[in-house]
Amino acid sequence: MGLQSSLLGIIGFGIGIPIGLLLGFFIFLYSEPQDVKEPVIKAIQELDTCRLFEFFPEIPMWVKHPDYDRIDWLNKYVCFMWPYLDRAISGMIRSMTAPIFEEYSSKFLIKSIDFKSLTLGTLPPIMHGIKVHESNEEELVFETAVRWAGNPNITLVLNFFSVPVTVQLLDVQVSAVLRITFKPLVPTFPCFSNILVSLLEKPHVDFGMKLLGADVMAIPGLYQFVQELIRKQIASLYLWPQTLSIQILDDSAGAVNKPVGILHVKVVRALNLLKMDLFGSSDPYVKVSLSGERFPGKKTSIKMKSLNPQWNEDFKFTVRDPDSQILRLQVYDWEKFGTHDKLGMQVVPLKTLTPHETKAFTLVLAKNENPNDPENKKPRGKLMIELTFKPFREEGERFSGLLDCSDHTQSESRNVSRDLSLNKGGLLVVTVQGAEKVEGKRHNNPYAVIMFRGDLKQTKINKKTRDPIWNEEFQFVLEEAPLKEKINIEVMSKRRGFGFGFRRKETLGHVDINLEDVVHNGRINQKYHLINSRNGLISVDIRWRVI
Repeated sequence: MGLQSSLLGIIGFGIGIPIGLLLGFFIFLYSEPQDVKEPVIKAIQELDTCRLFEFFPEIPMWVKHPDYDRIDWLNKYVCFMWPYLDRAISGMIRSMTAPIFEEYSSKFLIKSIDFKSLTLGTLPPIMHGIKVHESNEEELVFETAVRWAGNPNITLVLNFFSVPVTVQLLDVQVSAVLRITFKPLVPTFPCFSNILVSLLEKPHVDFGMKLLGADVMAIPGLYQFVQELIRKQIASLYLWPQTLSIQILDDSAGAVNKPVGILHVKVVRALNLLKMDLFGSSDPYVKVSLSGERFPGKKTSIKMKSLNPQWNEDFKFTVRDPDSQILRLQVYDWEKFGTHDKLGMQVVPLKTLTPHETKAFTLVLAKNENPNDPENKKPRGKLMIELTFKPFREEGERFSGLLDCSDHTQSESRNVSRDLSLNKGGLLVVTVQGAEKVEGKRHNNPYAVIMFRGDLKQTKINKKTRDPIWNEEFQFVLEEAPLKEKINIEVMSKRRGFGFGFRRKETLGHVDINLEDVVHNGRINQKYHLINSRNGLISVDIRWRVI
């Protein structure tokens, strides 16, 4: 009896529990609670601050800061492009981390480190507003707040003594405020050479990590330690003013070369030129030009009725790339009417010159640059010239002194070096960037006129605008530093069309810039208030390069 009653009890217990659970489930589904209350509905403006933060835990930047703009359209674009961006960014991560992995493999007892899988998942980051900064530099600067709660699959394999150890990163959450700079702007698509990224504050990073399949972030104390360590490491590398530089265009493809020196050309004389006139003579002159320059060539004086003219005339050219630029010399016979006859020509590559060394050339004139042309075998005379390439001094050399001297001697040497640099010649580069709020009484077609040492230069005309943009560069080769001189820049407006009647031109304001600060500092880049203008401003960048 005892055994039977025990068996019956066990069977009853096993049957009763499922039947009871099933009955309770059906009662729960079909019974209607009697104490359900209707929800209270309120307008958002009636809620207090605490309730608002419950509904909106993260207020976007475009709400908190009025100078941030909403960019839902950009988030839609990123969402659409995310599969392709995922591949591109993953490839960039692989290339950037390869040298780091090699360094760690050499330091520690690790045979190799490699990605088993690397994908950023299907969820793109979201940008909560954007702010664009205005700058006088050739750059585009903007700030944005980025938040990413992604589902990436990043798995690393570390081989310790041929034993693979897998580390998996998952459930990544990142929140950061970024400053992104496109610099410099260049006339080649996509119109910028580099992207510079920096953090404006320490980022918030949260993620899960599995080591050999086990969640190591569940270990007490390790989670906070790892999070803080990563935040500090990222901040030490990319917190402003540190930047992450990503090159988009190489220097040869995108950037416009800056001046690197001055080429001094002396046209000495010519010998045995061709006879082009009826009386067995010629009226020769030489046209000198440098490849890669948009400025027209320079000409010597005309020597009437001479086959062996002597000029001894000097010219200066700004050199931007001595490895590729070529000096072209063309000898013409001057004609009072009609076109001038070409007597001959020759070229000199600048890469054959040694800096600061004057080199004399006796050039055999040819008809053209084609070496296979039989016309080039005909004697056309010779041209004698002297060339000197003087590169600019580097910025660090302008006021450098002797490093192994005492403080007093070093200070004296700096002063001597500074005085010597101020006595040297150089290149004054004036870039007229644009103007703001210029206003004419009769028309607004502004252009800028630059006057220096009697030399007059002019920008292009912007039609019907009060905020013209020119970004035009002008150069002045000087024998000595312009310490006590000023440069005058005047904004003018010109009536378009035939312009009958008076006042075809009118001034919109001017400015006189003292060049002493430019010589001492090497550069100024700022906005100036235009004189005789109500609210007009002009942006000018002036550089002084010492030979």
